[in-house]
Amino acid sequence: MANITKKVSWSSRADESGAAGEGTPLLNGSEQPRLSRQQSEGGSIFQIGRLSTVDLEEEITSDEDSIKGRPKEIPHNEKLLSLKYESLDYDNIENQLFLEEERRMSYLGFRCLEISRWVVCGWIGFLTGLIACFIDIAVEELAGFKYQVVKENIEKFTEVGGLSISLLLWAVLNAAIVMVGAIIVAYFEPIAAGSGIPQIKCYLNGIKIPRVVRLKTLVVKVCGVICSVVGGLAVGKEGPMIHSGAVVAAGVSQGRSTSLKKDFKIFEYFRRDTEKRDFVSAGAAAGVSAAFGAPVGGVLFSLEEGASFWNQMLTWRIFFASMISTFTLNFFLSIYHKNTGDLSSPGLINFGRFEGDSVAYNLYEIPLFILMGAIGGLLGALFNILNYWLTIFRIRYVHRPCLQVMEAMLVAAVTATVSFTMIYFSNDCQPLGPEHAEEYPLQLFCADGEYNSMATAFFNTPERSVRSLFHNQAGTYNPLTLGLFTLTYFFLACWTYGLAVSAGVFIPSLLIGAAWGRLFGILLAYITPNSAAKWADPGKYALIGAAAQLGGIVRMTLSLTVIMVEATGNVTYGFPIMLVLMTAKIVGDYIVEGLYDIHIKLQSVPFLHWEAPATSHWLTAREVMSSPVTCLNRIEKVGTIVDTLSNTSTKHNGFPVVVQPAKLCGLILRSQLIVLLKHKVFVELARSRLTHRKLQLKDFRDAYPRFPPIQSIHVSQDERECMMDLTEFMNPTPYTVPQETSLPRVFKLFRALGLRHLVVVDDENRVVGLVTRKDLARYHLGKHGLEELQLAQT
Repeated sequence: MANITKKVSWSSRADESGAAGEGTPLLNGSEQPRLSRQQSEGGSIFQIGRLSTVDLEEEITSDEDSIKGRPKEIPHNEKLLSLKYESLDYDNIENQLFLEEERRMSYLGFRCLEISRWVVCGWIGFLTGLIACFIDIAVEELAGFKYQVVKENIEKFTEVGGLSISLLLWAVLNAAIVMVGAIIVAYFEPIAAGSGIPQIKCYLNGIKIPRVVRLKTLVVKVCGVICSVVGGLAVGKEGPMIHSGAVVAAGVSQGRSTSLKKDFKIFEYFRRDTEKRDFVSAGAAAGVSAAFGAPVGGVLFSLEEGASFWNQMLTWRIFFASMISTFTLNFFLSIYHKNTGDLSSPGLINFGRFEGDSVAYNLYEIPLFILMGAIGGLLGALFNILNYWLTIFRIRYVHRPCLQVMEAMLVAAVTATVSFTMIYFSNDCQPLGPEHAEEYPLQLFCADGEYNSMATAFFNTPERSVRSLFHNQAGTYNPLTLGLFTLTYFFLACWTYGLAVSAGVFIPSLLIGAAWGRLFGILLAYITPNSAAKWADPGKYALIGAAAQLGGIVRMTLSLTVIMVEATGNVTYGFPIMLVLMTAKIVGDYIVEGLYDIHIKLQSVPFLHWEAPATSHWLTAREVMSSPVTCLNRIEKVGTIVDTLSNTSTKHNGFPVVVQPAKLCGLILRSQLIVLLKHKVFVELARSRLTHRKLQLKDFRDAYPRFPPIQSIHVSQDERECMMDLTEFMNPTPYTVPQETSLPRVFKLFRALGLRHLVVVDDENRVVGLVTRKDLARYHLGKHGLEELQLAQT
């Protein structure tokens, strides 16, 4: 059988990243999986993390010698990182052009720039809120129409017989709607699949993910998530809002659309990675705020992913964008609900108010909450492991767009079939009184004045199901109903996440946790019947279970605590939710990594965590750096520059500039060199022209972010003999470290400053190596991780 490898869900089409069936190129061309299983003190008993694109047929071999003691140079783990990912330039390039522009700008000019940043953040929040409003209304209308049609059909055939027709109608409707969403994702923009949170985490981490913040991605994302939710999949629409907000921010902040080839000639100063990344942080926070009505949680979400670049004014701007997003969504939804001015529903999901006796909890319940957190961590780990193997299966067998669409349709049809079967065989009938607020109550085989309780969980949008589990009075669900629902929805959600559709995992996780959490509360009432009625409120335990399950899957702590508190509208549960999330994370991390981290590493992304490995002090910059380094002279021959940039075997993006004998005097980027070649900034031509326009920063900003490839730059044979002076354009003060610097110090400097290149020099300031993101990512496991890697390879 042919070697079949493929990207997971972040890929673009075959004509952009290689022929269909080809794997993502890695640093040494390898496409081997690296899966290790190890039981040791302080280590995970099942750790997924050293994974790239997968070849399941070739043997796993190792050419490196085994580790014995402290080696002179640690063998580079080069088989784990994809070449298609580049780093972002968060560090300003302080060359002569930049300094001249900054020095010409007056104090009033800087104040105008600051005002512009606030205006951009306001627009980001407003547009993100509008998109959230459009998604919510579209889902509400389309899902309402679908459920009403199916409900009437079921009621009709319940009386006359032939419910199989109702099942067929439900399955066909789901499959047809999901097919539309899967087609636009699989064929038009594969990067729009999933929630988009792993991609945004990577972007805020400093990694340029191809096509992640394009207008086309936004359109496909919005349309795809509507189809996914309306199609009845076990998904939510909240996660994709974070990705949508980030795309809005990336577009608005640049004052132009490269996709539409429309330049509004505004915000040109912000056309660089340093500024764009700050606005993308605001967009992600605005997305969280719109999804959950949690502006503070949105700020903390962005803070968790990009804290090393933070400052006070940026924090305020992000909070401002989050508040504008919440207000915009709230205001327009109040108009839609014909209650203009009522701003009591701040987010796409409204957990409802926890008030009265259901809010209270006692000291003796704290151990129960911690136990629920541990259960959530275990179930979350199981979810992540199952989803990991499903992803591996998709990499191997479901790699073509047509197969991805067919799988999505199959999942939609199976979801409808399982839902119908569970409702059909359930005899959990509950009285339909005036206090019940079920949107689509199904009577089915229940007596008059009663409805099928199982239908409340399945025959509804996931958001409404979560709210009913939180707030329906005691006795609404029996334990068997909740147990069966938890089991079936768990596996449906696990199967659904990773399909070629736009969908989030937040709401399915909350729904699973709310179901078993409510079951936990009911069982407590059975165990202690005399006193449980006062404190074992099932809605309270549904909330704790929801937090535990979500924390066990995604492993977020600080931001998720605040999001849950803001969504419930009551700070009383802040402490229990924090305990539950911490417990779920500790238990889950001991078994396997979080869901987002798994999918990030499956893509071979050089993701950097906040701290260097605890056991890495025995490594130095000399052992981590890449060498030898391709350097350029300060006045370099054009032919040499073209040949260096055209070298496809290395494709370096940064080049130290040296003066003889190889002493460092600056650093210049590939993108800068391409712009210089495009504008023919040659020494000989500059001397021969009487009126030569001096190159400005505007020329570099106009080419940003889609710099042309070197193959598109035509350089004649005579021009190859010309010289190029890099003095004015290089960064004369790049960050450097001695080669004996410890890895933790290198890591901290690189991560805290958002560097792309860190030059390693000797005592005489001669370049001996270069540290990049990929170099640090190879060593993020530390000593134990390298030993584990050796074990996996042998």
